Amino acid sequence: MKRRDFIRRTALMAGAAGLANHTFAAEKGKLLLDKQSSADDPLIVSAPMLQNYAETSIGVAFAVSDLTNGYVIYGKQPDLADGKKVKCGGFRTTEISDRVIQVRLTNLQPNTTYYYKIGADRIHYGGGYDMKVLGTEEDPRVYHFTTAGAEAPAHFCVINDTHARWEPFGLIVNKVAELEPQCVIWNGDASNVEETIEAQMRIFLNPVIDRKDYAAEIPYLFCPGNHDSRGLANRHLEKVWMYRQPEERASRDWDLGRNFAVRMGDVALIGLDTAEDKLDTNPIFAGLFNSGAYREAQVAWLSDALQRPEIVSAPYLVAFCHIPLFESDPSFNPGDVSPADKDPQYSTDFAMWQRTCAQLWCPLLEKAGCQLIITAHQHRYRYDAPTKDRRWAQIIGGGPEMGYTGSGENRRELPERFPTVIEGKVNEGQLTIYVHNLLSGKIQDTFTFVSRFE
Repeated sequence: MKRRDFIRRTALMAGAAGLANHTFAAEKGKLLLDKQSSADDPLIVSAPMLQNYAETSIGVAFAVSDLTNGYVIYGKQPDLADGKKVKCGGFRTTEISDRVIQVRLTNLQPNTTYYYKIGADRIHYGGGYDMKVLGTEEDPRVYHFTTAGAEAPAHFCVINDTHARWEPFGLIVNKVAELEPQCVIWNGDASNVEETIEAQMRIFLNPVIDRKDYAAEIPYLFCPGNHDSRGLANRHLEKVWMYRQPEERASRDWDLGRNFAVRMGDVALIGLDTAEDKLDTNPIFAGLFNSGAYREAQVAWLSDALQRPEIVSAPYLVAFCHIPLFESDPSFNPGDVSPADKDPQYSTDFAMWQRTCAQLWCPLLEKAGCQLIITAHQHRYRYDAPTKDRRWAQIIGGGPEMGYTGSGENRRELPERFPTVIEGKVNEGQLTIYVHNLLSGKIQDTFTFVSRFE
């Protein structure tokens, strides 16, 4: 047998074995490629989602139905006459996926509007020597986005605890579309417990709402909640919601792909990840979580981020994380009850707030002059005013409940439980926070903050 034939046959046998392994893994967890659709089916099956809003980069993700090599064409002209084509994946090889395409756009200019469109090549893959493009499909719509930066308008929204509940989520994205912020911070618990990549795609790329293009022109940032790491698929959420771009992270911080420090006009936005609401030692997790070390690793990152020139010079410093960092109710579990989160003095066997994260991060935030920390998790809107000993305010966003819980005979009215959109905007030299109550359709509260340099 000639060497070339031997290599080709060996590669085909290995490819067949690999596909068999993919199919087996897909049957178990639906995480690897295992399906083929008809050439007549649409190839692009979602609007694009703008991920990881930043000054000089952004991510674009969209869903596909078949083996695909996707791309983005972008430029500064609305007709894309100056368009550049960027393929999914990184250097050396592009990505081939039959579910989600992710494209990183880098070397962008701050506070600049770009126009873009998405496209995909349908790929036949029969092995390492048997690949070809079967056809190309492009979304005819041209979208646009504007990058962050010190000269960008300071206008953001915060959403949280959506938990794949489509009625409140539909109200949330409609309110965001009405407000037209520069970006949205999704402050955790987008998920429940997701075992398949299809479930993740339904949450982020194909939600069951009317406004399918909700994130095509308004970029999103993501601070994960405790539910966003639960389930086999959620352990690799980056397959649907990409990590921060590699060039934005030092090698020391490689695993901190969700942390962000972004300058938007007069506001510095800091994103932290409180991780699980149960200890790593809790038997329910069988030793398969490492949240403690993860929280500690974010200290060095936060210290460096708060010293970056664009962050230091911002008049307003706002931090975001899912689990609250302050709690006045002594019955609320602080998340450090070893080894299994249980103690009769607390009302829950999980963390209602995160004392460990507060001890690790808040001294740095306090020293930097942080004025506001926006959190979530408790499914109930609350405002904690600054005090002499705690100079930052805390806002806890509302949950997905629409004024009640349960149904039928088990229905309980809970008028204090309602979803929120928290809006932040700098007007006339002041940061104003509006808390939108989506149950009543009214503004629940308004707060103003002065520059940390005054």
